[in-house]
Amino acid sequence: MIHYEIYPSLFGELGIAASEAGLVGIDLQAGQRPLPVKPGWQRGGNDLTAAAAAQLRAYFAGERQSFDLPLAAAGTPFQQSVWRALCAIPFGETRSYRALAEAIGNPKAVRAVARANGANPLSIVVPCHRVIGADGTLTGYAGGLEMKARLLALEGVLIG
Repeated sequence: MIHYEIYPSLFGELGIAASEAGLVGIDLQAGQRPLPVKPGWQRGGNDLTAAAAAQLRAYFAGERQSFDLPLAAAGTPFQQSVWRALCAIPFGETRSYRALAEAIGNPKAVRAVARANGANPLSIVVPCHRVIGADGTLTGYAGGLEMKARLLALEGVLIG
């Protein structure tokens, strides 16, 4: 059973969904891709959605730099490898799509890495906002480029 809830935050409403195994979705509701509630999901959070909301509030308040939550997002093996590489990008740092492709041992897969990054269902906790263009500019983000810039600024990263 997937439980979901919409939680307020300093950065806007967050849709958070979790199964018994872990988090399956986190999205900024005002972004380009709000949480895609699916048939059979039950409204009303559980202990895990509440823990995720609390950790995200602490992150937004500048009191947390990493997350300690079980993750259970569905994805292909390739997507999973990209999402693991995203989790390895330290707080306050960025990587290019090329660097991410190299980190997973597939340097020619830059476009596929970008697609997997864009398909990340666990916004912020799996920090796809830390990926920027090779020239140092902001590139696409489901929450919008303004939100991406705000998240990076929260982490002390200022982009041009």
